[in-house]
Amino acid sequence: MAVTCPECDNPIHVDIDEVEAGETITCDECGTELEIVSTEPLQIAPVDAEGYDDEDDDYGRASYSEDDDEE
Repeated sequence: MAVTCPECDNPIHVDIDEVEAGETITCDECGTELEIVSTEPLQIAPVDAEGYDDEDDDYGRASYSEDDDEE
């Protein structure tokens, strides 16, 4: 199965029978380390210096601050 590198748009061929969620792969074109987030469906995410942590993603989450009440 092929996925696209989020950094350089290079197609990356991944054998989903050979990888598991949590493993890392490297883009041959740009060298970006990518974590296999899920195998079904196949999803990858760039690994930063501290490593990928989906709990740090704020996609679709509303944030609340006590400062919001002070308006």
